[in-house]
Amino acid sequence: QVQLVESGGGSVQSGGSLRLSCVASGYTSTYPCIGWFRQAQGKEREGVAVIRRGRPAIYADSVNGRFTISQDNAKTILYLQMNDLRPEDAAMYFCATTRNFFCGLVVDLYNYWGQGTQVTVNS
Repeated sequence: QVQLVESGGGSVQSGGSLRLSCVASGYTSTYPCIGWFRQAQGKEREGVAVIRRGRPAIYADSVNGRFTISQDNAKTILYLQMNDLRPEDAAMYFCATTRNFFCGLVVDLYNYWGQGTQVTVNS
């Protein structure tokens, strides 16, 4: 049973930084993808950044160059370093993983989800 628990959200001023963490249990690095997604109020959930086994990480265009996804050496903790935060980055951020090889930033291809951590950006 895969369990994902996010933390690190909070309220920050525009231009500030936050680092999100996701502790993954029951997950192994053999899973094709693990990543971060977000859902702003009134909007659909979208992919933010994903680590893909054997391939480079990918980022949504809106966060590329500002956010960095990484894992600890044991592959049990997933991080999202978010710099230069903007009001449009405010959302509930979720960690997710999948056994589906065709993953990437496509929300519907992910099977396992955490409960989310809220990020608020004040302008």
